[in-house]
Amino acid sequence: MLTILDKYIIKKFLGTYVFSIILIISIAVVFDINEQLDKFLRNDAPLSAIIFDYYKNFIPYYVNLFSALFVFISVIFFTSKLADNSEIIAMLSTGMSFKRLMKPYMISAAMIAILSFLLTSFIIPPANKTRIAFQNKYIRNKEVTSANRIQVQIEPGVIAYFNSFNNKDKMGYYFSLDQFDGKALVSRLTATRIRHDSLYHWTIFDYSIRTFTESREYITTGSQKDTTLTIVPSDFLISANDFEQMTSPELYKHIQRQKDRGIGNVQSFEIEFHKRFASIASAFILTIIGAALSSRKIKGGMGLNIGIGLLLSVSYILFMTISSTFAVSGLMSPFIAAWVPNIIFAAIAAYLYRRAPN
Repeated sequence: MLTILDKYIIKKFLGTYVFSIILIISIAVVFDINEQLDKFLRNDAPLSAIIFDYYKNFIPYYVNLFSALFVFISVIFFTSKLADNSEIIAMLSTGMSFKRLMKPYMISAAMIAILSFLLTSFIIPPANKTRIAFQNKYIRNKEVTSANRIQVQIEPGVIAYFNSFNNKDKMGYYFSLDQFDGKALVSRLTATRIRHDSLYHWTIFDYSIRTFTESREYITTGSQKDTTLTIVPSDFLISANDFEQMTSPELYKHIQRQKDRGIGNVQSFEIEFHKRFASIASAFILTIIGAALSSRKIKGGMGLNIGIGLLLSVSYILFMTISSTFAVSGLMSPFIAAWVPNIIFAAIAAYLYRRAPN
């Protein structure tokens, strides 16, 4: 059962969290409008598209992106204010332990963590499709439309190779398809061009098929042939922000599919997948740090606590960025990269929790 005190702290926590979001995101939107206004005008972006396609989806994306920062700042701010008003002292003087005091904090953190996970995993990805489509059309096109020297495993023992592929005309050049039985090459198809028609339907042009047996080699040639290949251009034309447009189930399936095909550049997708779960723990860890750090009344008021809180917030984001960079470069597992900041800050949380006033 929640006591009046629990409800009071939860109200303070969530109220400060929402207020900090509104304040910081309002500033971010103003700066973004100032930065993008020339591009909006130059590319004749409609006002309705700017509001409903871009900023309507811009706001929840950045709210969730900096959710951990908002949680930390909120806890530091309102707990420092409680301590400065001697409210924390009054609570503890009744015999309440610091562990019991953390109950409403943990409830609030759980509410934020669950909401953040649902937003990241299921709600924001579809919205990102609209936002990114707007950016590609009116701001800067980051869509990947071509690639060179592509090698893909279509299925076990079947390897496809494109010297180049252009997604604008759906055409690939100097294509080959090798089929192996163990380590033995069974057949090899080469074509000067290959066109993607729909789903798994492809058309090859000026092709040659060499079939190998134990004693002979058979060659078949032709000018055009329809075929089925269980790949689509999106399997190898990967943009930097593709993972932002996938729900968690879609992201998991995509990672497994790319690994099965032998495509190696899936580290950013794996990092994003693990981050979505690590963010749940980060809400609790940062709440404990913030509460333990700011619950003691100190000289100078809340300014010092807020300064320390901002320093730790920046450090957390920095650790997350550095570990992600190591994972993308292959020096660290994506799972470890997503959880290293939580592990480090969990140790800090445990230390500060033991030193918290009782």
